[in-house]
Amino acid sequence: MRKISLSVIMALAASLLPLGAEEKKDQAVPPLQHEVVVTATRIETPAKEIATSVTVITRRDLETTKEPFVLKALGSVMGIAVIQNGGPGSAASAFIRGGNSEHVLVLLDGVEVNDPINPSRSYDLAHLSVQNVEQVEILRGPQSTLYGSDALTGVINILTRKGEGKPWLSLTAQGGSLGTLAGTMELGGFSGAVNYSVGLSRFADRGISAASGAYPGNTEKDGYRNLSFSGRLGLTLKNNIESAVIVRATSAKSDIDNFGGPGGDDPNNTQDYTSIFLRGQVRGLFAGNRWEQKLGFSYIRSSRLNDNPVDALHPYDSETGTYKSGLMKLDWQNNVFIDRANTLTFGLDASREQGESNYTSFSMFGPYESPFPRKSADKEGVYFQDQVRIADRFFATVGARLDHHSTAGAALTYRLAPSYFIGGTQTKLKASLGTGFKSPSLYQLYAPATFWGAVGNLNLKPEESRGWDVGIEQFIAGDTLLLGLEYYRNDFRNLIDFDFSRGYINVGRARTRGIEAYGEARLGERLRWKASYTRLEAKDLDSGTDLLRRPKETISTVLDCGLIKSWTASVSAVYVGQRSDKDFSGVVARDVTLAAYLLLDASISFDLTARTQIFLRFDNLLDAKYETVFGYGTPGFAAYGGFKVGI
Repeated sequence: MRKISLSVIMALAASLLPLGAEEKKDQAVPPLQHEVVVTATRIETPAKEIATSVTVITRRDLETTKEPFVLKALGSVMGIAVIQNGGPGSAASAFIRGGNSEHVLVLLDGVEVNDPINPSRSYDLAHLSVQNVEQVEILRGPQSTLYGSDALTGVINILTRKGEGKPWLSLTAQGGSLGTLAGTMELGGFSGAVNYSVGLSRFADRGISAASGAYPGNTEKDGYRNLSFSGRLGLTLKNNIESAVIVRATSAKSDIDNFGGPGGDDPNNTQDYTSIFLRGQVRGLFAGNRWEQKLGFSYIRSSRLNDNPVDALHPYDSETGTYKSGLMKLDWQNNVFIDRANTLTFGLDASREQGESNYTSFSMFGPYESPFPRKSADKEGVYFQDQVRIADRFFATVGARLDHHSTAGAALTYRLAPSYFIGGTQTKLKASLGTGFKSPSLYQLYAPATFWGAVGNLNLKPEESRGWDVGIEQFIAGDTLLLGLEYYRNDFRNLIDFDFSRGYINVGRARTRGIEAYGEARLGERLRWKASYTRLEAKDLDSGTDLLRRPKETISTVLDCGLIKSWTASVSAVYVGQRSDKDFSGVVARDVTLAAYLLLDASISFDLTARTQIFLRFDNLLDAKYETVFGYGTPGFAAYGGFKVGI
């Protein structure tokens, strides 16, 4: 409580400062039909015209909950299941519509950030802070036609903030349970031909035991530290030309444990993570503003250092692992606005990814080393999409893409997504059919053989998926209330599995299908509500068993409301049903079932002045005891307090 009281005192003092011009336009809530989405078509498109199943998390949503990381916001999104191996900073991933975590393509401003050195080329969502994020767009269903490899079940695109309006500065700080101290500084604006936005955040906590304290032998807390920087600088030139440079860098340190379950605790096992994202892009309008071109170059570099020296509990065991990866990408996109009814989008991209690692360990059985020398792979892709609008009633996108991987060969994908809007009843009928693929990772291709046999396999082919969905959306009372229902199915083949005698091979088959029901209401600026229900069946068709950690049922609801003048409250509830999992803590893995759980979170804020706000945030109000991965801990009830000042 001392930290919360200190935050209140600081906020009261800050309210005496001169007030700046940070925008208050965030409080304007757009009507449901007029929300704009970029990721679904690679061009700004009203949500009304999109058949793809999409969810948008706005900057206002992130600001209202006061959560410091994007991961928490994804937990209440329809069709997504989030898992994490412990508390903040522990490895985290997401499943979309029952697919694997590596079947989700994560983008930062439209550029893939999935890590090439991860064995399956997945992305760790644990370290992504909310600072300088404008919005997050989540697409469900195969999206390889526009985005290439890895987008078998969906895409998560994090869009950074673009500077607008008069110069402004925002300072936020909070502290509370788990020894948490966090702060953010953001500034931005537009001046002449220059726009800019910059964000800097710091987070630290003492954490919980990554190996769940519910099991014997797990008592040591695993803390987390994160320092993140994000910046965007734009320049508007003459003749409809504008350019931008985008930077995002993260340095994080996580205390981790050896494994989940009894005896998994380790007092000095740590992971250091660093990443840097650089992008330069140019956009221009030509041919009487009917031809838009975008040219961009991106460079991404990340590294992980795992260090686990000997200690009193493990006097004979130590291990060290280094993992480094990089990606360079050139992309060129063209949008041709033929007329109001027709827009053509086509382009190409080329990238080179590389990775290397080295793992060493010592035990009573002697030393062991597993080197992975630097390897690289080249990818090229060309895509085409036609976007059609007829009489503000019929909307459709149809597209195809051809990709080539330097080792795995070619992959051809397509997508068709029509919708029809019935004006008299305010009803939207929609459907989509598409295919996706995932090229083998560097590790799956090139991992050296071991004493037991082969690991990497240069003959691997891309994993493939075909997915479709049909749905209906009903608008009620104009733009204030939306109700929707969708059915979907995804079929996977050529999934890459590991065989102890043959290494990685294309043998896996799986199927996911389910129902999504949802509702959304926006009643002015003072009340917003969202709710969803998902019923999922996810099967491994080879074994006939359920895919691990996929909940059969998920229910979520979020309510944001203005109680009285200057007061705002947010309440969210997420129910996650039973899931199948494995207990890997013994010599032989055994089947387990993870119990269902209900998470209730809330936040409340009070505006002391037009630019000064104090707030309280409460996580897991019911103090639920649960696991998202067997044997790993999750935080109980936690309370935080803080302030935000605009200058």
